[in-house]
Amino acid sequence: MNTEYNSKEKEDEDLQSRGTRSGLLSWLKEIFTPHNTLKNSLDEVVDELEDEESSFGAEERSIIKNTLTFRNKRVDDIMVPRTDIIAVEATSTFNEVMDVFVKGTTSRLPVYRDTLDEVIAMVHIKDAFRELVINDDSVNKRSLSSIQRPILFVPPSMKLFDLLTKMQATHIHMALVVDEYGGTDGLLTIEDLVEQIVGDIEDEHDEAEADLLKELPGGDLIADSRLPIGELEDLLGLDLLPDDQDDDVDTLGGLLFTIAGYIPEVGEIIIDKNRLSYKIMEGDGRRIKTVLICRKKVGVIHKDSEQTHQQNVIS
Repeated sequence: MNTEYNSKEKEDEDLQSRGTRSGLLSWLKEIFTPHNTLKNSLDEVVDELEDEESSFGAEERSIIKNTLTFRNKRVDDIMVPRTDIIAVEATSTFNEVMDVFVKGTTSRLPVYRDTLDEVIAMVHIKDAFRELVINDDSVNKRSLSSIQRPILFVPPSMKLFDLLTKMQATHIHMALVVDEYGGTDGLLTIEDLVEQIVGDIEDEHDEAEADLLKELPGGDLIADSRLPIGELEDLLGLDLLPDDQDDDVDTLGGLLFTIAGYIPEVGEIIIDKNRLSYKIMEGDGRRIKTVLICRKKVGVIHKDSEQTHQQNVIS
C-alpha cells in the first residue's frame, strides 16, 4: 500500500517538475520573440525597477534583468575556457574516473581520446557510481564506454537560449564549444545557463571560489588572471585597452598577453599604457595565474631585481 502511494507521489512530482520546466521554457520563448507584448511589458517594468517605491525585491529585480539580458548572450560569453576543463581519457579505469569526480567536485566529465580536441562523450557521476556499486569486483576491468553518454557540440556564436532549448529537447545537459577547425574552445552545462538567470547555484559540495581581486594594505592589488577587464577598469578608473581592442580582450590575462606579445614568465613585470606595473606571481608555460598590480606608476620593466627588460607599452 505504501509502495503504491509512494509511486503515485513520485509520479505527481515528476509531472509537476516537467510542467514547471515546460512553463519556464514557454515563458522564455515568449520573452525572446521580437516585438511581443510580454517583452515590451517587461521592458517597461525594468524602467521602473530603480523606483524606490517599487514592489519588486532585490532578487526579483535581478532575475528580471538577467532574463532580459540572457536573450543577447552567446555561448562564448559564459563558457568554461579550455584551460579550466576537467576531463578524463577514454582509457581511464573506473577508479581513476571516480578519483577525478571526487577531486573535481563535478557531476559530469567529458571523455576524450588522445587530446582534448577529440572529445567523444561524457560520463555522469550517477552512472559511474551505480556501476561501481553493482559490479564492484570487476568494475575496474570494464570499459568506460559502458557508461558513456552523448555530448552536444556547439559553435561559440550560438545564443544561450538556443542552447537551452536544444538541451531540453535532447536531454543532453553538457555542450562542448568547438571552433571553426573542430578544436575545443570551452564547455557549458545546463547549470551554467540557469545561473545566468537565477544567479550562482551552490550545492553542499561546492567549494567557495577564491576572490579574483584582493586589495593589499598598501593599495596594491593581487588579481587572478581571469579577472574581467571591465571590473579592473571600474576599480582603477582607467581605460586599460584601446577602443579597437575592447571586444578582443576580456580578462587580465588577455590584457597582459596583448601588451607583452608573448606569455610572460613568473617574476616578469609588464608596464601598460597608463604606466601601471603588473608582476607575474604565478603561472606556467601556457598561462598566467596570479598577478600583483602596483598602482604606483613606473617607467621600466624588470624580470627580477637584477635584470632589465625592454618596456612593453600599449600605444
